[in-house]
Order: sequence, then C-alpha cells, then structure tokens
Amino acid sequence: MSRFLLDTHVVLWLAISPDRVPETLRHELAGAEQLFVSPVSAYELAQKARSGRLPQAEPVLARWGELLELMVAKELPMTGSEMLLAGTMSWEHRDPFDRLIVAQAQIHGLSVVSRDRAILDFDGVACAEWR
Repeated sequence: MSRFLLDTHVVLWLAISPDRVPETLRHELAGAEQLFVSPVSAYELAQKARSGRLPQAEPVLARWGELLELMVAKELPMTGSEMLLAGTMSWEHRDPFDRLIVAQAQIHGLSVVSRDRAILDFDGVACAEWR
C-alpha cells in the first residue's frame, strides 16, 4: 500500500519546479493509493513567505486548495495527539515543522516524501526513496 505524506519543500517543488523531484519518484507519487499534505506545510510556507525568506511560495499559497486538487492530495487534519507526539518524541531535531510532519506520518502510518537529511536519517519514520 503506497500512502505518502509530502514534506513542505516537496509540495513547493511539485507546484513550481517539479523537475527538482526525481522523475521516478514523481511517477510513484502519481500512482500512489493516497497522497497527503499536512496543514503544517501551509503554515510553514506562509510564515516563510511573510518574512520574505520564500517569496516564491506566495502564488502556491494563493492557490492552495486548487493545488491539492491538482495533486490529488488530501489535507490531513491536525490533532492534539500529533502535537503531543511531535513535542515529546526522542529526536534532537528542533525544527517544529519537521517534527509535526513526522508525528503525523507516524500516527497515520504514512511514508514521508522528503529530501531533508534530518528526516531521512530519523529511524522513527518511513521515507520514500529519493530516486
């Protein structure tokens, strides 16, 4: 069963620069049984766009709902259980966005699609192969 949760940078890349995601992986995602995006990604992109660190996220945010439909992705709801897990998991990585995405993946049994070395090296979550 192929069920994936996209990390924030993957959502952005698929929207504005899909060639940054390997073709093999794009095909795997296109054939996935379920594809999910966390609301954490919308928040992270909005924060970075507002601060001027990621202005290219603005058009993505303006079409957020449409983008999810085009990707045939569902937005996961955020729960207190996920927040608690993210805050308490034994992982030295301090990025709250990554911690929340990993917690959601763990709770929902999803593989994270990411190129982020901190996530890929964490033993507590399954990750799609970046190939």
